[in-house]
Amino acid sequence: MSTVNLTWVQTCSMFNQGGRSRSLSTFNLNLYHPLKKTPFSIQTPKQKRPTSPFSSISAVLTEQEAVKEGDEEKSIFNFKSYMVQKANSVNQALDSAVLLRDPIMIHESMRYSLLAGGKRVRPMLCLSACELVGGKESVAMPAACAVEMIHTMSLIHDDLPCMDNDDLRRGKPTNHKVFGEDVAVLAGDALLAFAFEHMAVSTVGVPAAKIVRAIGELAKSIGSEGLVAGQVVDIDSEGLANVGLEQLEFIHLHKTGALLEASVVLGAILGGGTDEEVEKLRSFARCIGLLFQVVDDILDVTKSSQELGKTAGKDLVADKVTYPRLMGIDKSREFAEQLNTEAKQHLSGFDPIKAAPLIALANYIAYRQN
Repeated sequence: MSTVNLTWVQTCSMFNQGGRSRSLSTFNLNLYHPLKKTPFSIQTPKQKRPTSPFSSISAVLTEQEAVKEGDEEKSIFNFKSYMVQKANSVNQALDSAVLLRDPIMIHESMRYSLLAGGKRVRPMLCLSACELVGGKESVAMPAACAVEMIHTMSLIHDDLPCMDNDDLRRGKPTNHKVFGEDVAVLAGDALLAFAFEHMAVSTVGVPAAKIVRAIGELAKSIGSEGLVAGQVVDIDSEGLANVGLEQLEFIHLHKTGALLEASVVLGAILGGGTDEEVEKLRSFARCIGLLFQVVDDILDVTKSSQELGKTAGKDLVADKVTYPRLMGIDKSREFAEQLNTEAKQHLSGFDPIKAAPLIALANYIAYRQN
């Protein structure tokens, strides 16, 4: 997988005009494909990639708005500008939602981690999915904030001595290093509770039934069948020699993928998507949820703590099973490429222009460097 930065141009070509590209299950390498429960292989650079209805959409991180190739004018999506705009909107909404009030210490702790930066990938996925199905940003913003609050809670708790025992997060000392373990636990609890309150109270212009449905999706994604399930199995798997790809899939799809999936599904529900659209976006999100963690596993062993903004190599130290450990770095990178391609296949029925943000976000997840 080639590395990229904020000067690249990534043109999407994922589909045959008449249907899906070659199924992963038809390849001949005996590697496990978690999402399909089948063997899979990797398309080599020499193989011709299929053409795509999205081939006219480029995620271009420049100030250009259009380019011409021959007689065909190609629409350009400015991903850098999009990310900046969405991140600013989300940060302002988070700042306004969690105010500094009494008791001061708990709110300082909540705000310390919530406003510490971060890529805001989950809120962007929520907002992009909402807009893809015809909704407005304002409709999904409370849900976008809610998933970021819950994500922040998971980071605070994950860093605790009783869990991963980490000292660095987003380039800063972890919450418990600043406020103590007791306050850090309570700050995470408070963010979790407030996420649901904020979503229920602040979502406007959406039928109550859809708000309830979205809240149910979010709750399930983080409970004993979601994030918590993945975390428990992850802890239970530390140091075991017989953990295979199927168990690793379970960990990643639940611990990381479930909240990413919920982010997209919430946006689609609140934006007024049909059941078919919601399920197509769920499939897209499931692929990028696993993709996110595969890339995270790779970065953990290839980047420094300074580059990552968190402690590098901690999975190795904790003797955790990872994709690089089971498959090697090269095959893990190839698997990430396949997941990225498959994720975008699930967007084939949507307007390519409206789908451009999600295409670009999938590429961003695949090629991120921290």
